[in-house]
Amino acid sequence: MEYVNMKINGMDISAPEGSTILEAARLANIEIPTICFLKDINEIGACRMCIVEVTGAKSMVTACVYPVNEGMEVWTNTPKVLASRKKTLELLLSDHDRKCLSCVRSGKCELQHLCHAYKVDDVSIYEGEKNTFKPDTSADHMVRDNNKCILCRRCVASCANTQGIGVIGANQRGFHTSIGSAFDMGLGETSCVCCGQCIKACPTGAIYEKDSTAEVLAALANPEKTVFVQTAPSVRAALGEMFEYPIGTNVEGKLAAALRRLGFDKVFDTDFGADLTIMEEAHEFLDRLQNGGKLPMITSCSPGWVKYCEHYFPEMTDNLSTCKSPQQMFGAIVKSYYAEQIGVDKENIVVVSAMPCTAKKFEINRDFEAGNGVPDVDIVITTRELGRMIEQAGIIFCSLPDEPFDAPLGISSGAGVIFGATGGVMEAALRTAADTLTGKELPNVEYREVRGTSRLKEASYNLAGNEIKVAVASGLKHARMLLKMVEAGEADYQFIEIMGCPGGCVNGGGQPQQPGYVRNTVNIREKRAEVLYQLDEQNEIRKAHENPAIIDLYDNYLGEPGSERAHELLHTKYIKRVVNKEL
Repeated sequence: MEYVNMKINGMDISAPEGSTILEAARLANIEIPTICFLKDINEIGACRMCIVEVTGAKSMVTACVYPVNEGMEVWTNTPKVLASRKKTLELLLSDHDRKCLSCVRSGKCELQHLCHAYKVDDVSIYEGEKNTFKPDTSADHMVRDNNKCILCRRCVASCANTQGIGVIGANQRGFHTSIGSAFDMGLGETSCVCCGQCIKACPTGAIYEKDSTAEVLAALANPEKTVFVQTAPSVRAALGEMFEYPIGTNVEGKLAAALRRLGFDKVFDTDFGADLTIMEEAHEFLDRLQNGGKLPMITSCSPGWVKYCEHYFPEMTDNLSTCKSPQQMFGAIVKSYYAEQIGVDKENIVVVSAMPCTAKKFEINRDFEAGNGVPDVDIVITTRELGRMIEQAGIIFCSLPDEPFDAPLGISSGAGVIFGATGGVMEAALRTAADTLTGKELPNVEYREVRGTSRLKEASYNLAGNEIKVAVASGLKHARMLLKMVEAGEADYQFIEIMGCPGGCVNGGGQPQQPGYVRNTVNIREKRAEVLYQLDEQNEIRKAHENPAIIDLYDNYLGEPGSERAHELLHTKYIKRVVNKEL
C-alpha cells in the first residue's frame, strides 16, 4: 500500500493513498465532527459539519470526501472552521422542532451533542419561517417526525444502499425539502419491510419505533393477567450499551434480573423457541430433500426478510420454510402447552417479547400467527424500549446480580443462542440435520464456513452421502443478489439462510443506536456476535435436539417434529404481496 505524507494541525501524518482527510485525522486521534456521513453507506459531504481548512485551497473543504495528497496541510480547529460549524448548527436548528425534553433521543442525540460542544443556544439560533409536518404513523413499527429531520439522508441511504429497497427519499426542493415516500404516501402504504435500519441510522429523533411500553405496564398492572416475557438471543449482547457497558458485553444474567424486577410473572428465553424452530425446520428440510419438496428451502426466522420476499420475490414464497419464527413458536407453546401445565386460561396470558427487531412489531399482526386460537405474541418491545423501561423503573442495572431464566422455557442450547448472528440459523440447523441424517451424535458441532459478518457466504457439506450446498445472506440488498442468482439458475443450493439486517439480529433495527463516529470506526455487529458464539461454546448443550426441555415437550405434547399438532401450532403461511409499481 502506498502512503502519502501530510500535516494535520501541524503534526506529521502518514496516511494510505486514497484516504480522506477524515480517515487521516483519525490516525492522529482527531475526530472531525460529521452528521450526514456513514462509512460505505452515505458519503455525500452534504451537511458541511466536517469542514476543514487546507493550505492553498480557495475555500474550506469537506473532510469526509476530500482525498489526501502528498504535502497537504490541514487545519481542523481554526476560528474560521469552528465558526462555520457553529453557523451550520444554528441554521439546522432554525427549522428544527427543539422539544428536546420530550424527545426519545434526548441525551443520545448527535445534533444535541454537537450543539453542546459548539456552544449553540437559543439566543444564537435564527428565527423565521419554519416547516411543519404531520408525523407519519401509518406503519406498524415506526413513526417519522419530519419536524426533527435535518435532511442528512442517512435513512435514505440505509434504505437504498444497505437494503436495496429505497421506499423513502427527498420530496420537494429547496427550503421545502422533506424525507418521505413517493407521492407523500404513508410508509405503511409502501413496500417497506419494517427492518428499522433507517431508525438506527437517524442521528436525531426524527425516526423512532412505535413505543409499546405503556401496553406492557398496563398488562403488568392488571391483576387478571399473567404476563410472561421472552427475550431474544441478541438482546443480551446489546442491552448493556444502554447503560454505558462496552459494545460486546454479555449482560444475560442482569437482563433476566431486570425483567424480574419489572414485574413479569416468568422470565423466559427465546433461545428455547430457537431450539424448537430448529427441530421443525431441520425436519422440514430433510423431508423436502428426501421427498422431492421445493428447494432451495429458505429460512423464515426474520420477519423483515419474509415481508421482503412477499413483496419483491412473491414467486419464491413457496421456497420459504413454513416454520414460524422463534418468537412466534415460543408464544404458541406458552399459550397451549405451558398454559395447560400451570392451569391458566390462555385468554388471560399476555406474552411480551423483548426483541432486537422492529419488524417483530409487524409480525405479531400477521395472519396465521395465532396457533391456539389467540395471538401467539401480544406485545413487542425493542431492546431500546426495554432499556428505557428499566431506567424509568429506577432499576440500577449495573448493580443487579446475575440471575437465570425460568425453567422450563428458559432452558436452551448453544444452537439456540447463535440464531442472533448471521449464519447462526444455518449452523444450528446443520447440527441437528447432520445427526438425523447420519443417525449418530457427531462430535463436530461447528460449521465455521457460514460464520462471520460477510454478507454472502456459501459452503458444501457431505452428510451421510448427501451433498448439501448452503448459502447465507444478510441484508436485503445481498439477499436480492443471491435470489437473482437462484432465479437465473446460476446457483444450485439446497438450503439458504437469509437475515433481513446486515450481520443478523445483533444489528437489528431495534438495537441500541450508536453515534456515527462509533459506527464508522467499530465493527459493532462483530463484537455483539462474539458474545453469542462465546455463550454457545460455554453451553453444555450445543444441539437443539439435545435440549431436555425440548425433548420433554415433544415426548409429552407435540409428538414428533412435523406432527399434526406441531403444524397447527408452529407453522404458518405467506402472502404474495403486490409491490406498488409506481415506486
